[in-house]
Amino acid sequence: MDSIAIAIFEINSENTQRRRKLKLQRKILRDAFNPFELDDKVFKKNFRLNKAAFKYILEELDQELDPCVFSCSISPISRLAAVLRFIAEGGYQHGVGKDFEIGMAQSTFSTNLKIVLNILKRRLCPVWIKLETTEVEKRQAKFDFYSKAGFPGTIMCVDGTHVKIIAPAEEKFLYFNRKGYFSINAMVICDNKMRVKFIDARYPGSNHDSHVWNLSSAKTHFERKFREGERNTWIIGDAGYPLEPWLITPFRSPEPGSSQSTFNFIAKHGTWWRESLES
Repeated sequence: MDSIAIAIFEINSENTQRRRKLKLQRKILRDAFNPFELDDKVFKKNFRLNKAAFKYILEELDQELDPCVFSCSISPISRLAAVLRFIAEGGYQHGVGKDFEIGMAQSTFSTNLKIVLNILKRRLCPVWIKLETTEVEKRQAKFDFYSKAGFPGTIMCVDGTHVKIIAPAEEKFLYFNRKGYFSINAMVICDNKMRVKFIDARYPGSNHDSHVWNLSSAKTHFERKFREGERNTWIIGDAGYPLEPWLITPFRSPEPGSSQSTFNFIAKHGTWWRESLES
């Protein structure tokens, strides 16, 4: 028994030493890594942002980040780089856990992810993700949508996207969507410049797009604008959304060759259809 206990002790000691060595190697690599030394193309491929945008986010992060929340050895640059790689690739093992530039233990990264995302949500989301638009922005949006798709008065588009997730431990049936996998049904509204103006990712994948829309603050926003007298201003959605005085959706099962069918065709294909007729 004594020999077995000694063998177990030696194995545990070796594992401890291996973990300490790996932790030291990760720290050395992180300290030596400077993402701004990367080529612009490689930088954008890794982080989905250019260097100017990365610096802007880093400045916002640095103003609130407490360097001693969980590990004083991890720099703000490494924290932000790790989170952006995770978001860009949708996973931990390759993009964060094994990259020699970022290399973080999964437990460390999980803590870092929560801290960084909460700061970005608090500082950046209210500034960049908002439905309120100026009259100048509305006029430009209406011009762009009409030029590209032939729709007058349009300022934004809405659609749902299913974000695939691992099946949760409880009530997993709520997250099983009609496409056959587990997801979150995220509703996103974008403007004429493809900027995200609103996002609602609170609901499991089994929820229909119309259900997410009806419970969203976006519907309340556009309804309020309509009641305040805003007219000839719409957002466009697909058939999964209800027709509203401020929300244009396709006609359901229109007769071939009818004006309703033409409307649906233009909505789907844009101005190239009109241009092909003229030629």
